[in-house]
Amino acid sequence: MADDGLNIYDEIEIEDMTFDPAVQIYTYPCPCGDRFEIAIDDLRDGEEIAVCPSCSLMIRVIFDVVRCPPSG
Repeated sequence: MADDGLNIYDEIEIEDMTFDPAVQIYTYPCPCGDRFEIAIDDLRDGEEIAVCPSCSLMIRVIFDVVRCPPSG
């Protein structure tokens, strides 16, 4: 995803995020108290920006698509 005009708060390695296999979502703590979220399917589709549902912050997820766990 092109990030023209996006205000990226930080870049986070996927290994530092928490994966919830029940909902297939990676999360990471946000300074506002909520969590940044990105779905594994979005990562596989080339998306790399995780957003916080409670504030305007975004992070770029650094990952290797080949190493993402399989869905299902």
